[in-house]
Amino acid sequence: MDQQTIPSGCVYLVGAGIGPLDYLTLQALHCLEQAEVLVYDDLVEPSLLQYLPPDCEQIWVGKRGGRPSTPQARINQLLIHHCQQGKRVVRLKSGDPLVFGRANAEIQALSEADCPFQVIPGLSSALAVPGLAGIPLTEKNLSRSFAVLTGHDPASLDWSALAGIDTLVILMGGQTLAPLVTHLLQSGRSPEDPMVIIRHGGRPSQQTWWGTLADMVEKTRGQSLSPAVIVLGPVVNQRFMPPQRPLSNKTIVVTRSAEQSSQFSQLLQAQGAQVLELPALVIQPPSSWQGLDQALAHLTTFDWLILTSANGVNFFFQRLEDHGQDSRALQGLKIAVVGQKTAQALKAYGLRPDFIPPQFIADDLVSHFPEPIADQRFLFPRVESGGREVLVQALTQQGGTVVEVPAYQSACPESLAPTILEALQQGQVDVVTFASAKTVQNFHTLLLQALDGDNQRLADYLAPVCLASIGPQTSQRCRELLGRVDLEAQEYTLEGLTQTLVTWAKGENWSTPSGVGSASPAIESPSLEVPTARAPRKRRQHSGRPGPQ
Repeated sequence: MDQQTIPSGCVYLVGAGIGPLDYLTLQALHCLEQAEVLVYDDLVEPSLLQYLPPDCEQIWVGKRGGRPSTPQARINQLLIHHCQQGKRVVRLKSGDPLVFGRANAEIQALSEADCPFQVIPGLSSALAVPGLAGIPLTEKNLSRSFAVLTGHDPASLDWSALAGIDTLVILMGGQTLAPLVTHLLQSGRSPEDPMVIIRHGGRPSQQTWWGTLADMVEKTRGQSLSPAVIVLGPVVNQRFMPPQRPLSNKTIVVTRSAEQSSQFSQLLQAQGAQVLELPALVIQPPSSWQGLDQALAHLTTFDWLILTSANGVNFFFQRLEDHGQDSRALQGLKIAVVGQKTAQALKAYGLRPDFIPPQFIADDLVSHFPEPIADQRFLFPRVESGGREVLVQALTQQGGTVVEVPAYQSACPESLAPTILEALQQGQVDVVTFASAKTVQNFHTLLLQALDGDNQRLADYLAPVCLASIGPQTSQRCRELLGRVDLEAQEYTLEGLTQTLVTWAKGENWSTPSGVGSASPAIESPSLEVPTARAPRKRRQHSGRPGPQ
């Protein structure tokens, strides 16, 4: 498949792996990013849907035992119809599409209809879930073979043959555990054979039951076991304990620009977090270029160029290029930037800043400015909605002249991603992070809009969630709109916010903003420096997400 553009009029049977993005192949992600129609199953992780194009048509065709399911003939018909319309159709299945994924029926239907198709393998839960639980499926002396079987219809299997295989991996056996155990015992497996059941493997809601063939039914009585991977055999006792990363079992919402690649998500995932990305800003050109164009025509009249964001850097230089100029036009103009990320964006244009304040906030730029401010002229390309008032006022009060010009604008998306709302509704979010005051504003607007203006429901959804901010101005907006802020980065960068979350998750002392939380008095605690910050909570268990209503 072409790695740049996948052709139209084709169906891609894609394996989604065991849930989070961490277990999705790059080829599968590439398909999602260019899909025009998505036909997806019940067990597909909702967070994967955020990588679809905004105009992608999403069709849910879930199949779960004991519940109303979409008939296979209807699924076949959908795939053929949209393919014949010339669409890029992604048929997204949990795990691997060719391992109990009913792909054969769809392949046959597509072939008979002369519809092009391609299979994109996925990471099967039969292999990945035991591995993540520290269970080796093969071992030189204990397991020279293993078999993967479905527990959907135990009576149809050849148990006399299966009983002699060292290790058995059973999928779809949560609802038939008792007859599975009976068949195994009657076929000669020892009651003392080690056994483990792993529900929602690889996800924050994972549950695990360890036992033996003799006692597992009793240990799990009354429990919801589906979807589960069951492993039976001596290798279960050979399990090792994988090192736990600090943010494992934490689901973190990252509010960000829809156009930006999420470096922050990668930082959090490296620490073990499951990340849900929420596009909370749409970055676009300003409503008018007039102010910036006039400034570019008179660059020699300025002493300093102030840049406070990567967006400001990129739009400034793109407009400069539109006028047939490049960085050489800035000769004699000094550049001050706020933050290392802004400096990195500037470096892409072959320039280094003349000044970066020690604290990565704009207000600190004035107090550490390297030369007298009086009589200096500053060009400040910024977001159209304004901001950085303290910076502009401080420069002006010290005798500087600041010319503010809109270089870009940040708009609010039209609606909240359904996956985010569902995760909040089900109590599956541990942390919501904010990297700017504007993301706080838009998150509040989008969530309130999704809840039909119900402030009480908004407060209820956020009550168990830790709200984490990148710096003082963002924290202030959290308090104004959301009633509190629980964590604030000590270093006002994405790396700094990541480290603050790691420290919080470890239960160590962490730094929190002054005025954290609401106006209620702090509760004293000897173990924490600032007792009002929320401690990591235990995750509530859920029975799985519901199908569409």
